[in-house]
Amino acid sequence: MRIYDLNGRFNCSGLRIRERRTELDLSQEQLAAKLQLAGLDITQKAISRIETGLRVVADFEIPFFADALGVSPLWLLQREDNE
Repeated sequence: MRIYDLNGRFNCSGLRIRERRTELDLSQEQLAAKLQLAGLDITQKAISRIETGLRVVADFEIPFFADALGVSPLWLLQREDNE
């Protein structure tokens, strides 16, 4: 499988995930715990890599993040003009 990057990032949702996580005053560990309770096996390290753009976010993970962060999946996938 070929993985494409956009300006050195391997996902378009990592910046949105970090933005919303910090708005909710959640640590990466707390977000990982929420996601694990919802059934997604993910670690704090993986969330760090997602937020910095070093890890791909699989399509099946997007709804888990959206639910945990209280946003729509589409919002996570939208890019800002400066991103």
